[in-house]
Amino acid sequence: MSLNIRIVLIKTWHPGNIGAVARAMKNMGLAQLVLVDPVDFPSAEATSRAGQATDVLANARVVATLAEAIADCALVIGTSARDRSIPLPALSAELSAQKAVAEQSESPVAIVFGRERMGLHNDEIQQCHFQLNIDASPDYPVLNLSQAVQLVCYEIHKASLIAPTAVPEAYPLHQELTLFQEHLAGTAHAIGFINDRHPGQVLEHLQSLFRRARLTRKELSLLRGFLTAVDKTHSK
Repeated sequence: MSLNIRIVLIKTWHPGNIGAVARAMKNMGLAQLVLVDPVDFPSAEATSRAGQATDVLANARVVATLAEAIADCALVIGTSARDRSIPLPALSAELSAQKAVAEQSESPVAIVFGRERMGLHNDEIQQCHFQLNIDASPDYPVLNLSQAVQLVCYEIHKASLIAPTAVPEAYPLHQELTLFQEHLAGTAHAIGFINDRHPGQVLEHLQSLFRRARLTRKELSLLRGFLTAVDKTHSK
């Protein structure tokens, strides 16, 4: 079974890690690799580390931003071991895999991994719906990038062997949710809900709220209609 699940790597520094990730993916039946602004790719070292997964490297898509990598995804899960000031719902690798496999038949799913040394930036984790935490020893909980990918891909492979549960309704794609957030920001500023001189983190908290809520496309359409009505009333 070909799964519509992509592994997204952000600003990978060492090309060997890219090759090792490709190998980990092919071991577990995944083929979609997206690289966001890699430091060194294509690379002979990446090819060498990939083993028999050079086809995964050959078909890898290179993009400039995370937003471009996940624009057509309705479920985005970011891997991170750090707590955030605006937290996302946290899932284990096992639960993340089950959710990814259940939803990938409706629209693409992305599992996002950050930089080797710094992981995901706050603005990147806030583009995700869930945060994936890999349980590890508190004495040294930091995994090598390819090891983390291998663990997650293994859980996805296990979940794919079980009959999938039905997804009741379609979720909006990342780009649709982004347009809603831009609309929300414009309306909030226009009606004076946000102080332009001291905006604080109001929008960040609102954006996080709507991502955690996992709005369906129908619910998102209702909210867009509500904002449009507010815009018309305010402009009179």
